[in-house]
Order: sequence, then C-alpha cells, then structure tokens
Amino acid sequence: MFLGITLFLDYRKRQRLKALEKIPFKEEHRKVLLKVPHYKNLSDIDKKKIERSMIRFAYTKEFIGIKMQITDEMKIVISFYACLLLLHIETDNCYDNLKTIIVYPAPVVLKNVRESGGIYTKEDFMIDGQSANDTVVLVWHDAKFEAYHLRHDNVIVHEFAHEIDFMDGEIDGVPPLERSKYNEWTSVLYKDYKKLQTVAAKNREWGKYKLLGSYAATNEAEFFAVVTERFFESPHSLKSHFPELYKELRDFYHIDTLSLVSK
Repeated sequence: MFLGITLFLDYRKRQRLKALEKIPFKEEHRKVLLKVPHYKNLSDIDKKKIERSMIRFAYTKEFIGIKMQITDEMKIVISFYACLLLLHIETDNCYDNLKTIIVYPAPVVLKNVRESGGIYTKEDFMIDGQSANDTVVLVWHDAKFEAYHLRHDNVIVHEFAHEIDFMDGEIDGVPPLERSKYNEWTSVLYKDYKKLQTVAAKNREWGKYKLLGSYAATNEAEFFAVVTERFFESPHSLKSHFPELYKELRDFYHIDTLSLVSK
C-alpha cells in the first residue's frame, strides 16, 4: 500500500514538472532580470536554462510574506539567485527538499534562550536571513539591494548555499561531492577556514582574510556560505587572494564566475 502511494505521488510530481515546462517565461519578468548583473552576462543558452529552472522553482515553493505582500519581483529575484547556484549542477528539481521561502520587509529580531551552567538567559539577535529544515527566511530590504548592486555580500546566495550544503544530509561546509574530490575540497577549505579563525581570534593583521570577514570564522558551514557569496559577488578578488579556494568552488559549481562579473 505504501509503495503504491509513493509511486502515485512520484508520478504526479513528474506530471506536474512536465506541465511546468510548457509555461512561457514572461517578457515583463525578463525585464526585471535585466537589472540583475549576473543575468546580463549569462550566455543565451544559460539564460534560457535558468529561466526554465526559475519557473519550476517559483511554482514548486511556497512564498510567504510577513507584514508584506509577495510580489513578482521578489519571486523573480529570489528564484534567479537560487537557481544560479545550481545552473550547472544536475538535479531532478531545484532544491527538492525546500518547501517554503519566508520574506520579511526588514531585519528580524529573534529571541534565543542560552544555557550555561544550568543558568538560562534570554537574548535578542537580529538576522537578515536564515536557512533551517525545509524553509529559507530572507529580508527583502537587504536581498533586493544586494541583488541589483554587486558587492561582497548576497544574502540570497548565502542562504541557498546552506541549502546546497544540506543536500547530503549535513550542514558541515561540505556539499554533495564526488568521492574523488572530497579530500582536496576539505583540505583547501579547512586550511583557509582554520587560518581565518586564527586571524579572527586575534582581530588584527587581517590581510587578505579581510575579504572573508569574521562571520565566515563562525563554523565550517558559514565559511562555505560566505566563500560562495564571494565566489559569485567578487570572484576577481577571491581568485586573486585565494586561487585554490576559487578553483574548488569553480569546479563544484561548474561555472567560471569571472565571466559574469566585470572588474
């Protein structure tokens, strides 16, 4: 009985994805994309490919606005950057385990309870994005600005890098890799992560590690998310200062972002 239900649901999913292939990409949506630096520099083939991926993404995820209405612009921009990361990575569907994208208008203050020695304390902390379980949380004020203006940071890229990291079942800074590439990946990223931790602890003589910043030293997962941001947002600086790191990211994402971003 359970197998029959599973096969039926798989069939319905395939049929739905097949139906989505017939939906045309609207010209007014393409006009929004023309304001996004990375889209303009894609090849014509990649533009068509990412537009198809965006349609599948937008129609298979639930977008929820908190104290705001979800607009087409929000769906287009978020879908574009989510799909850009997987543009040349073969998957059955964009972020199959992701169900919901929650969008806030401004940075969110969350309450957290910390325990130390049996003493519990409450504290507030502010976020502009978060990835947890099957949900991504984004702040539109920051996401919109970073999508249209190249800089080191891009909260959409950051949170969807976490989603990619979790595709193998763990958020540990190691995304799904071919077994033959695992040792080289972990060696290169762990080396720079440990050096960054040392520099961040001293908080002086940052040198080239200023490009990555202290937040990347939080843990291996945040390091992967931050270097993915730099790979897409400031690839020339990343390759100049961290050529081995750039190579690992280029080989994983199968895209040379130097061609997408002007110096």
